[in-house]
Amino acid sequence: MISELYDVIHRRRDVRGQFTGAPVPAEVLDRILAAAHAAPSVGLSQPWDFILVGDRELREGFHRHVQQERDVFAAGLTGQAADRFARIKIDGVLESSMSIVVTYDADRGSPSVLGRHAIADAGLYSVCLAIQNLWLAATAEELGVGWVSFYREEFLRQLLHIPEHIRPVAWLCLGPVTHLEKTPDLERHGWRQRRHVRAAVHHDRWRADRP
Repeated sequence: MISELYDVIHRRRDVRGQFTGAPVPAEVLDRILAAAHAAPSVGLSQPWDFILVGDRELREGFHRHVQQERDVFAAGLTGQAADRFARIKIDGVLESSMSIVVTYDADRGSPSVLGRHAIADAGLYSVCLAIQNLWLAATAEELGVGWVSFYREEFLRQLLHIPEHIRPVAWLCLGPVTHLEKTPDLERHGWRQRRHVRAAVHHDRWRADRP
């Protein structure tokens, strides 16, 4: 059981181009959402919600916006960085079976969210834990997940009629895949190289010589 957990953690990938488009069985989706909802949250506020997006028109509208934002980012690149980025696929919005938008409600549990008085972002961290639970559960179910980050929050809020006080945190593409790459896309395309875990570990105090 322990080895299976570590296997899922290390097999997880941010999927872009391997979606098959096949449907996600209802019982599998229920298990994945239940796993996300089981995440720990500050003050047991459970400040997340999950918007299941299957409508093709909505996904096409979001995809057009994502491509526009890709162009904005690309315009700021030059040389080898521009060449590398041109080869990177940034989303699977149209190829995936469905999308899940995860949101954050800072008012849930207010006015006294136990544990949030000193760290205002603790609720947002809780939402990220729910997303990680969802991602690992999907990987265990042999599904792929891709987190799309090339969008403006206000655009997504208007597209899905999300109330003003609710923050959209993640647009996740979900669905069966042909395979999961052994090496993450950004490493394969030479965008960045992974740090070794030892480079990220400090003892007792911060060490400025960590790469």
